[in-house]
Amino acid sequence: MSSSKSLLVHGYEVVIGFETHAQLATQSKIFSRAPTAFGAEPNTQACAVDLALPGTLPVMNRGAVEHAIRLGLALGSHIAEQSVFARKNYFYPDLPKGYQISQFEIPVVQGGEVSFFLGDEKKTVRLVRAHLEEDAGKSLHEEFHGMSGIDLNRAGTPLLEIVTEPDMRSSAEAVAYAKELHKTVTWIGICDGNMQEGSFRCDANVSVRKPGAELGTRREIKNLNSFKFMQQAIDYEVRWQIEQIEDGHAIQQATVLFDPDTGETRAMRTKEDAADYRYFPDPDLPPLVIARDWVEQVKANMPELPRQMAERLVRDYGLPEYDATTVTQSPAMAAYFETTAKASGQAKMASNWIMGEVSRRLNNEEKDIAQVPVSADTLAALLKRIADGTVSNNAAKQVMDALWSGEGQDVDAVIEAKGLKQMNDSGALEKIIDEVMAANAPMVEQFRAGKDKAFNALVGLVMKASKGKANPQQANDLLKQKLQ
Repeated sequence: MSSSKSLLVHGYEVVIGFETHAQLATQSKIFSRAPTAFGAEPNTQACAVDLALPGTLPVMNRGAVEHAIRLGLALGSHIAEQSVFARKNYFYPDLPKGYQISQFEIPVVQGGEVSFFLGDEKKTVRLVRAHLEEDAGKSLHEEFHGMSGIDLNRAGTPLLEIVTEPDMRSSAEAVAYAKELHKTVTWIGICDGNMQEGSFRCDANVSVRKPGAELGTRREIKNLNSFKFMQQAIDYEVRWQIEQIEDGHAIQQATVLFDPDTGETRAMRTKEDAADYRYFPDPDLPPLVIARDWVEQVKANMPELPRQMAERLVRDYGLPEYDATTVTQSPAMAAYFETTAKASGQAKMASNWIMGEVSRRLNNEEKDIAQVPVSADTLAALLKRIADGTVSNNAAKQVMDALWSGEGQDVDAVIEAKGLKQMNDSGALEKIIDEVMAANAPMVEQFRAGKDKAFNALVGLVMKASKGKANPQQANDLLKQKLQ
């Protein structure tokens, strides 16, 4: 866990742990050959194994195990050479077996950590485990006029449940962790990360305590399916728990749901402990044995991981660690940065523009970097023109407007057509400076009398007189020479 001092909320320390269900991107279910495609008609993707019909036996999906190995390698975890499946017993309408096949005492992935930046501060969250299990079906309540329907299409879908230590100390830190984990599972290709479709579902265990006290009683917020709702839910839950304690009430362990319409959490049921599920080894599944040569084979086929790429960008391009971490948010963004940096020879400027102008425009249009309308080579051409003084940074943003809207894709042609070329003719600039100084003699005297603000005002007048085309650094230098 990060050693930085925890933030206090009304004198209380917030303690958060996460359980995340990542739906594994396999073509078939974890113990059957039934398909896993999203959006099919209800109960059309549930076979005899998923329905737990008598005489059926589960068979382990090798692809799901390989995805678990990939995650363990990505997060620096120990991958158990032998792990065991257990039956987790509970009764619910969308669980046809009356139990869920999961892992309890010996999970496939053990330990590991997730590191990320919160602002410019590096944080690390320790992992307890990641275990394989099957999903349950889904209860549908609203479409049936007062009745409930059961859709078993999801039953048996492979999940990897990723469990952290209670290392997070604020909702912002929790969201940053969830985003980093989301980035990792999508980067290595084990999960599509679609939160709206339930492929990446987060449960937050939230408690509060006075600094130095024992851990408080936690309440688990289930199925948070957006980062925005995640932060709102945790913030509300923290306020609610503190109010309860301040009013003299004890917190009861419970499972709660977040209602985005009211912005509040509400209790769903009292929280069960492991003993309530009566875990025992599944007699139909032998221990899962993972040979070391299989792990090595998976390792050899792993992509360059985000943190490895970030370290390389720091080393090879001289980027600050924060920039390198930010531009490796996705494989598409990393590729866009690296192509721009190589083509322009301006790595730091490339990261500034991608984190700034490009990301701002994409966010405004709710688009992903894969949908960026300006190619990396075109952005590189624009950055070259900033670097060689052809355009100022402000003029470059006007060029970007034209490129973004499709007015043109040739940077030099846009600069010429819009008359945005920066004035680098020192003779012409000197003439403008002389005219500005002559027309503003009192301001010149103020500067010579020691008032530095007068200099900035004169620079502004020079830029205005040049219609923004003067090279700002050149204007500064020439003006200083003439004033002194």
